[in-house]
Amino acid sequence: MNYTQNEKIKQVDEKTLVVGVDIAKKTHYARTFDNRGIEYGKVIKFKSNRDGFEDFKKQIKEIAKKEGKEKIIIGIEPTGHYWCILQVKNKPNYN
Repeated sequence: MNYTQNEKIKQVDEKTLVVGVDIAKKTHYARTFDNRGIEYGKVIKFKSNRDGFEDFKKQIKEIAKKEGKEKIIIGIEPTGHYWCILQVKNKPNYN
């Protein structure tokens, strides 16, 4: 994906939940925001394993539903190689 800065910005609108993830070796942390930077809820803490990822996915879907968001964009800080576990090989399915 070779987006210009403006194309990236246009992806985020009032129906978008923005999730920022801080990657670590064993435990990751995430925060959720709207398109204006207003934060929703508390920090989300999840383990670096399948169960942790599934819990993270469940939590952000619940927040999106509660806040009336139709899209989710996740931003990951690619620290070292620890972010690799969160790679999406195919188009994501948030259903």
